[in-house]
Amino acid sequence: MKIIAGNISMTFAYAHLIVPNEIINGGVTSSALLLHALSGYNIAMLANLVSGLLLIICLVFLGKEYFFKSIVSSLSYMLFFNFFYSLNIDFDVNIVLVILISSILIAIGYYLCITANASTVGFDVIALILHHKNEKIDIAATIRIINLIVLILGLLVYGYTSIVKGIAFTLFFSFLLKKMLDRKQKALKIGRDSAFDEASSVNEVK
Repeated sequence: MKIIAGNISMTFAYAHLIVPNEIINGGVTSSALLLHALSGYNIAMLANLVSGLLLIICLVFLGKEYFFKSIVSSLSYMLFFNFFYSLNIDFDVNIVLVILISSILIAIGYYLCITANASTVGFDVIALILHHKNEKIDIAATIRIINLIVLILGLLVYGYTSIVKGIAFTLFFSFLLKKMLDRKQKALKIGRDSAFDEASSVNEVK
């Protein structure tokens, strides 16, 4: 349920806020936008193609548990993005509000999927692989770096306006995601410490 809810949150933002406003944010949808500009193929189809490639990488490097949960995430993403995108609804909202709302919705989506031990089958796959190799590597920071790399490539296709919007989105989105993941990590640490204290107390009584 967390994975499905996360993908609904993300795909709504991508289909109705990110794509219509041509915000290059470094994710799979942004990659699809770039490929669309270069090839002319359908954005939804290209997003599905990139997601499929990342799903294969997920299986190879993150194992079966992540892979099977990521299949649910991938199918949810494809289903809901295609659904929302087919509605062809554009919201006439100030660009600042677009960036704020989309950052919140997509950060929540990433958080729900990651905390359910599933990739969003986006470029977070790369961040998760690096984090699994070395836990000191910060997931949110790695996603930010990957997004910035895609932003630089997007500059050549969509120009500086889309990139400025994308940078603002990336910084705010990654800030929110880091805050949520840090809070989750802190809560888990407190829980582990409490369990350890309780176990120590029991041993002392014995």
